[in-house]
Amino acid sequence: MFDYLKALRDNRRERMGLLLAAPVVLFLTLFFLIPTAMLFVFSFWQSEAFKLIPDATLVNYQAALARSATRQTLLTGVNIGFWTAAVSTALSYPVAWYIAFRSRSNVLLYVVLLSWFSSYLVRIYAWRTILGTNGLINSALISFGIISQPLDILIFSPLAVMITLIHIFVPFTLLLLLSALRNITPEFLEAARDLGASKSNVFFHVTLPMAYKGFVGSFMFTFILAAGDFITPQLMGGRTGITLGLLISNQFRQTGNWPSGAAMAFILMAVFLFVYFLLVRSMRLLKFAPGVRRHPPADVMRLELGL
Repeated sequence: MFDYLKALRDNRRERMGLLLAAPVVLFLTLFFLIPTAMLFVFSFWQSEAFKLIPDATLVNYQAALARSATRQTLLTGVNIGFWTAAVSTALSYPVAWYIAFRSRSNVLLYVVLLSWFSSYLVRIYAWRTILGTNGLINSALISFGIISQPLDILIFSPLAVMITLIHIFVPFTLLLLLSALRNITPEFLEAARDLGASKSNVFFHVTLPMAYKGFVGSFMFTFILAAGDFITPQLMGGRTGITLGLLISNQFRQTGNWPSGAAMAFILMAVFLFVYFLLVRSMRLLKFAPGVRRHPPADVMRLELGL
């Protein structure tokens, strides 16, 4: 009788969970999965005079990979995305750690999130004002006699794109890391320090393994958005900062060649999946993602910490 009531209660909970998840699943199916499947089909079609011609060919993929411009912009986008994600995660971690384990209020978090009160485009044009040839940085360096003429590298370059994107995405990485760090029991960190572990040992053997999903999520979230962005490279990148996202946008907006744009989009998606697999695999090989972590005895913890 007890088992029957327990099974009945579990079935009710499962049905309630499915009912609550149904609107989200329906939304993602209608506005993400179906459009993605349609674009995947379009990538095998052809286009002529702004008209889609149903077909089943790999010409779009072959043409995209054969063009040097596509390969170069893909590498530029991956490079910008990687450094943007790496620097954003590195800058966000100390702030997230302080808020999670030291701060008694969220004032610092609110200060970081204040940038969300301004528009995406406003922040881009603000950095154009700061990094421009007559901008704040160049004007200050010239006035102090450090340089005699404006630095061209500060604007219309991959560096300008990365600086702008880092400013835009740091709040996102901070929230993801903070959520992961708050799931760590502080007693684990105190136990490691009591056993004589250094700060680096505590980070690599306790903090990182227990919050690695947050690190992977923040890095990949920023990497995907930065590498696929086309607005910031268009306004800040110049000729050397063009990314594949900008070429994909042009295929849809200007040339009307949807099959070619869809093929390049799925090439970019394949790169994202490869980077994700490489990152997760590397962390597992380095034992930063050991899976389920249990409460080890003191001697086992000492062995793991290399003491």
